[in-house]
Amino acid sequence: MPNTYFSDRTRGPSPRIQEKITEAAWGGIVALLRKCLADGSFGYGFPEQCPDGEGTCGASEYDFSLALRAEIPEIEWPLHAQQLPPTLAALDLLEFCHRAIGRPIQGSFHSFFRHYHLGFDSEPGKVEFCDNVNRIFARNQLGYELSSAGQIVRLAPPVVREALASAIFRTGDTKLDDLLQTAVSRFTDPDLAVRRDALEKLWDAWERLKTIEPGKDKKESASALLNRITSEPNLRETLEAEAKELNRIGNTFHIRHSETTQ
Repeated sequence: MPNTYFSDRTRGPSPRIQEKITEAAWGGIVALLRKCLADGSFGYGFPEQCPDGEGTCGASEYDFSLALRAEIPEIEWPLHAQQLPPTLAALDLLEFCHRAIGRPIQGSFHSFFRHYHLGFDSEPGKVEFCDNVNRIFARNQLGYELSSAGQIVRLAPPVVREALASAIFRTGDTKLDDLLQTAVSRFTDPDLAVRRDALEKLWDAWERLKTIEPGKDKKESASALLNRITSEPNLRETLEAEAKELNRIGNTFHIRHSETTQ
């Protein structure tokens, strides 16, 4: 990310561990969107037409607000820095804005109305918008990023992020590969419900994995799987203890079951 601050260059960026949009971050987003309306950047998607019919002269806040209300009803317009919307709605707002933005290019000056007619360079405007949004995310430790495609992605912790990025599943069992791939693809979704589904798919994969090896039942098959991994007694004992602990977690917490005692 360009134009980092001295503190980031000195001690490294802060950990991106926050999941909810904070009041400070929301204030920065509001300021950014007000600027983009004022300088005409949103005229790329919502043009304000010159009264003389000579082309675009700015951004139509009215049309922008109507479309926003229809697509993201949870966002109230005009925006207020002190009225913090739900986090998912705020993230949807940024995707909405990415579609509408372009870098305004001044054309001829219309002396009667004292405005410039505008053209737009879409891609540079979108790149700049992403940079500004992602700087707000980073400085407020928010675990999100606005991609160049205009989609919000959730950032996993660095170690997990690297593992997910390099994960290729070729277990020899198509169903198991599909479950693992689905879990990975949903793990970084901003929506908590989707991430929960990722966990459930991962648990389904664990249950299937325990039946991959030949055996009379799941317990015998799981034991055969552990035997394939290692023949070293201490490591084998440790892996079996971890497998039992995973089973306990799945049976105790609200992952595999939905009883009120979970």
